[in-house]
Amino acid sequence: MSDVLQQLAQVLEARKNADPESSYVASLHAKGLNKILEKVGEECTETLLAAKDAEHSGNTDELIAETADLWFHTLVMLSRLGAGAVAFTNHCNTANGKA
Repeated sequence: MSDVLQQLAQVLEARKNADPESSYVASLHAKGLNKILEKVGEECTETLLAAKDAEHSGNTDELIAETADLWFHTLVMLSRLGAGAVAFTNHCNTANGKA
């Protein structure tokens, strides 16, 4: 899993300063932190609703998709603030011993 996060972090950093017309990530950065936070909040709500739906239907496909969107936008937020996937992974590794 850390390979996937590392690859995604590299893509996010590379696209951070790309042309906002050609990169979704660059367009978020160009719009600023408030827009990124708005997307994190939106994806969080969609993830919560998908979890409730999954509880009743037993189908987790939408929950997985929404969770992936939430994690993606959260990583964009961390990247914006200079605390990317490496810091996230390091924290998870430390916290893993406390679980």
